[in-house]
Amino acid sequence: MNPAPTVLLIGGIDAHLERFHALGAKTVLIQHPDKITPYQSRTAHALLMLDYTDWETVRPFAEAARDVYGVDAVVSLTEPGLNTAGRLADLFGLSDGRRYEASRRMRDKHLMRRHLAGRGLPVPEHGLVDGRASLAAFGERAGYPFIVKPVSTTAGFGLLRVDGPRDLDSVWARIERMQGGRTDRGSTMFTVDGFLMESYIDGPEFSVEALSFAGRHVVVAVTEKLTDDAHFAELGHVVPARLSDADRGRLITAVQDFLTAMDVTDGPSHTEIRLSARGPMVIESHNRLGGGHISELVQAAYGIDLIAYGAAWSLGLIEPLAAPPEPTAAAVTRFVLREPGTVTAVHGVEEVAARPEVLLAQVSVRPGDTVRELRDNWDRLGSVAVTAADPDSAVRLCEHLVREEIRIDVAPAAQEGLRAA
Repeated sequence: MNPAPTVLLIGGIDAHLERFHALGAKTVLIQHPDKITPYQSRTAHALLMLDYTDWETVRPFAEAARDVYGVDAVVSLTEPGLNTAGRLADLFGLSDGRRYEASRRMRDKHLMRRHLAGRGLPVPEHGLVDGRASLAAFGERAGYPFIVKPVSTTAGFGLLRVDGPRDLDSVWARIERMQGGRTDRGSTMFTVDGFLMESYIDGPEFSVEALSFAGRHVVVAVTEKLTDDAHFAELGHVVPARLSDADRGRLITAVQDFLTAMDVTDGPSHTEIRLSARGPMVIESHNRLGGGHISELVQAAYGIDLIAYGAAWSLGLIEPLAAPPEPTAAAVTRFVLREPGTVTAVHGVEEVAARPEVLLAQVSVRPGDTVRELRDNWDRLGSVAVTAADPDSAVRLCEHLVREEIRIDVAPAAQEGLRAA
């Protein structure tokens, strides 16, 4: 009988550890002290508590873990751990030696744009912010509106839209406040270490969920994003996306070409892309699973457990998908939003969660909490995910539950005070 394989897992949530545990693998978990859960403490074969985003700290502990337990694979399925996992896999000889560079290009949006341009793939006009004057020069060169965003954060944190010269002072002031610090909401494990400017990409937005098997990219699902041009927060996801076959094919081809150009060879990926006037244009991509409960939606609509595939493929315990799956249902997430103020009451969450067509229903606020002005994904208050026979039915059901069945009473507050909170 073959011994159980050992995986060095960098960060992640309980579901990631669950899948490795179900495979019978020994899991040595390196987890940030702020992220450890009771399940992880009792399930991991060994647990190392440290800031795994700090390479000088994590390397000696990872090497010691390899020496003591042996390591067959180094895996991370969470954004802050991807670069560290890539460096360790390369260091331990468990990759082709290029995994860290591929991961770094995916994380750093400026490197991604430069690399794609060098490979002949379409990219918007772009450049790094280098003082206020660079903003004005970019506006003159690329036109307005344009987007400014941190080169290596996530979930829409710090995204700014510059609609004209009148916005330059306020945008520069925001950049100065954020530069060099940590993300201050949601996950604080990202450092704001530079800003990218790029011309605005028009058109409807989607994400493409793929699994790569030794360089062969299988698109499992195209996700339709529900958005609002007034802010950068995602309002919901629809799986499968409501698209013509022709447009779906254009998106799939563009993402497969992108992943090949970026040297992504194995595991899950989540690529955000728009169908612009110039054709499909990648916004950003991640060599990990998508957030916002997309994995749950894909499993409900396609019967594919993306987390399980990401775990099992890394250990050679599953066969690659031979072809893209066909949907058997639809699934939708809508995020819970309310006007700024102070929460006074929350009702209906348990009743909604108990409905048979509901995949999940959760709210993160309680009476006394502050509802911020909606800017990015960290300002959402919760989510509901449902399944139905078709996308339109699922959207209607989910919108009804979020708006009518879940009740969050909010006492209005002064807008300026909330912006400063």
